[in-house]
This record gives sequence, structure tokens and C-alpha cells, in this order.
Amino acid sequence: MEKEHTVTIGQRRLSAVATAALVVSLAAACGGDAKPNSDGSTTAASSSSAEAGAGAALGGEVKIDGSSTVAPLTQVASELFGEEQPQVKVPVGTSGTGGGFEKFCAGETDISNASRAIKDEEKAACEAKGIAFTELSVAVDALTVVVPKENDWATCLTTDQLKKIWEPASEGKVQTWKDVDAKFPAEPLKLYGPGTDSGTFDYFTDEINGEEGASRKDYSPSENDNDIVTGVAGAKGGLGYFGFTYFEENADKLKAVEIDSGEGCVAPSVEAAQGGKYTPLSRPLFVYPSATAVKRPEVAAFLDFYAANIHEIATDAKFIPLNSEQEAKLKADIAALKSAG
Repeated sequence: MEKEHTVTIGQRRLSAVATAALVVSLAAACGGDAKPNSDGSTTAASSSSAEAGAGAALGGEVKIDGSSTVAPLTQVASELFGEEQPQVKVPVGTSGTGGGFEKFCAGETDISNASRAIKDEEKAACEAKGIAFTELSVAVDALTVVVPKENDWATCLTTDQLKKIWEPASEGKVQTWKDVDAKFPAEPLKLYGPGTDSGTFDYFTDEINGEEGASRKDYSPSENDNDIVTGVAGAKGGLGYFGFTYFEENADKLKAVEIDSGEGCVAPSVEAAQGGKYTPLSRPLFVYPSATAVKRPEVAAFLDFYAANIHEIATDAKFIPLNSEQEAKLKADIAALKSAG
């Protein structure tokens, strides 16, 4: 069953540079071609197109759904964009990565948030409906394993221990923390995690259990990460996993478990994820825009805005930002998508 939740973000303001970037992107979205000057700046080929971009108040709606992990990032982008273009509605749903792709490939949404890459069968579903798309990496995530604050034994877990907790063979057998490690107390193990439509579920099961979708079924699943927070925080023997941003938002209730993949215990953090030390649970996060939708000026302007301000957006949303090379690739990929066809 799909569940949606609201991400609450305070009001923010962007710099004049960001606003100028939006003006340029709007001019491009409205059909103006920019010509390079000798000093490296650009001048719109047509004064009328430049005026349209600079002064136009866009309208319409940019429909977005998908990953609950990526939702807070896109929600911040939506709210900041709304300050510049208040007549454009940008609702952000949270049906999970798989649920989002179902809607996207049926032509029901313009952009799909995803915490994993699109699967071959999802590509086929999009192709069958004539939905062309581009994969855009917008942030980095440190998928975080959490326990309640009162847990004083599971400060670090090995990937083998995580597998013992979550693999299908453990269903009905690994019932207490003592079953995981003889040094742990005989506290009942209460497991919470994403549902099967979640890209986080797919990623975690693949990396930890060795097969995407392979997981014990006797746990409490939800597409709403807030349900996982509540469940883990309320059970002494609780354990769950979700994106890093949800841990940061709930660090007063939960503890992040360090992960040992063979080279010692590493805590999830911005530095560990960007530096490749937090293995195997660091990953890219994506948005997938429809090539057809990008032809609409409000969708093109939103994507331009997203890319131009991605570092500020990621920082505001407490996500791990892209590095400079990844940022450059994001902007180049959007430019290529807009110029295609």
C-alpha cells in the first residue's frame, strides 16, 4: 500500500547568482539561443527571447513521484523554485522508486525520483509507452542502519552480521540479538525497513544479501521512512535502514550503526560517502525526467534550476552533495536532454 508523507522545509532565499542562472535557463527554455562574446559571457540571439526569459512568469505543473529517499531533496528544489516561479506547481509524491517508475512509464508523471538505477523491465515498460528519459545523478547517499538510542551493544555490525539478520534463511530463526552474536543480549529483534517498491530495499538486499529483492519477510515494511523511524525508536531491540538524510533528521531518537565490510568500522557521513570509505552502502541518487516533458518550458526551467543550485539544494536538504565533476556532468546531461529532438 502506498503511503505519502510531507517533507517540511523552512523558507530559504538564493543568491543573485542563482537567480541570474534561472533567467538564463528560462531564456533557453523559451527558445533563445545564446551566443558567446569575446569575454566569455553570452548574449541572447534575440532580444525578444531574452525579454521573454527574464520577465516571463511561467505556469503549469511539474508532476514528480518516486523514491521517498530522494523526495526531501526534490522537495527543497520545488520550494525554492516556487519562490522564483510561484505559478508553477511542483508536487512531490513518495510511492517508492518502483511505484514511481510505474507512474512515470505510464506517462502519469514528468520526473521520477529514484534511489537506484532503472531496471531493464522498467525501461521496457517506458519504451512500450514511448517514454524516453535521461538518468540524472543529483546527490550521494550513505544508506544508514539505525538502532534506538538505548541500544548499547550494536555500535558496529559487519556486513556478514547484517546478512545474518536480513537474509531469507534467517526468517523464523534469527529472532533475538543473541542469535546474531553470542555477545549480544537475548533481546527480541524487531526489524523495520522499506517495502519492496523501494529502491533502498533493492539496493540494500543486493549489497548485503547478494541478490536484489532477497530478504526475510518477517519484518515491518513501509514506503514511508517516518514509519521506520517510529518503529525502530519505539523498540529496544529495533533495527532498520534508510537514507542518511532521515537519520540526520532523527538523530535525537536513533543511533547510526557503523559498518565493517572488512576494513574496520566506518560511520555513515558526508566525508565517508564522498571518499568511498563507507562501503558497500554509499550510492548515487537519481531523478529521471521525461524527454517529452522537458519540451514544456516549466519542466525545462525546473530542471535548469535544480542543476544550477544543486549544491545549495543538497546542503539545505541535508544530503551529501555532488562533487564538482558530478555537478558538471549533471548540467551537461540536462543540456543534452533539452537539445535532443
